[in-house]
Amino acid sequence: MAEKLYTIPVNEAFDSGAECPICAMFTKLENDSIDFMMGPSYMEDDIRMDTNRMGFCKLHMRMLAVQKNRLGLALILKTHLDEQKKQAEQFKGKQIKPKTLLKKPERSGVSEWAEKQVNSCYICNRITNTFGRYVDTVLHLYKKDPEFRRKYDNCKGFCQEHVGVLIDKAQEVLNQEMLTSFYETTLKLYTENLKRLSEDLDWFTDKFDYRYKDAPWKNSKDAIERAVTKTNGIIIE
Repeated sequence: MAEKLYTIPVNEAFDSGAECPICAMFTKLENDSIDFMMGPSYMEDDIRMDTNRMGFCKLHMRMLAVQKNRLGLALILKTHLDEQKKQAEQFKGKQIKPKTLLKKPERSGVSEWAEKQVNSCYICNRITNTFGRYVDTVLHLYKKDPEFRRKYDNCKGFCQEHVGVLIDKAQEVLNQEMLTSFYETTLKLYTENLKRLSEDLDWFTDKFDYRYKDAPWKNSKDAIERAVTKTNGIIIE
């Protein structure tokens, strides 16, 4: 099947040799979103309106804070804080009540608003929309493209989270015969590659034994980093 724009990130991830190609797609999407945010886009009015309203989660604020564009981040934060101040002022003068012996207090409007803001993130929202399409594309290619199916069948498996994501999506879009094959293949990839990584970790720990000091590392030097991807979906770069 000829490559189209929407299939390129998927094929690149499965060609990368990553312990979880889905994590590879997500990580690239996340890094691209940070770069987008810290590029000229922060000066665009429609984007600034969204960031003022949504803000950023702790993880993505941390990623933004280590970027070199300090002026851009200052401008984003300045207008975001102004918007937060304006929203918070609506709660001034509202009465709230303490807990009593018979009744829990009703949550204040400000606490509900604050909780909503903490769980709101412009970058998470941007990633979620595109990442869902990537997962859809994986299943579309698996159905329609024999070459991609071979690539899928020979990858290094997936992290725990994305095994579940793929199987859930497969139940929505594959017929029974193909679903059975996909399910068996995906679980086989997951378990066999867990075994491979476990063996790499065994050898990694053996290398700290003086008896193996001069033995080659084999494939174990980055076993910890790869195992972190498998267990927690984190790519350590």
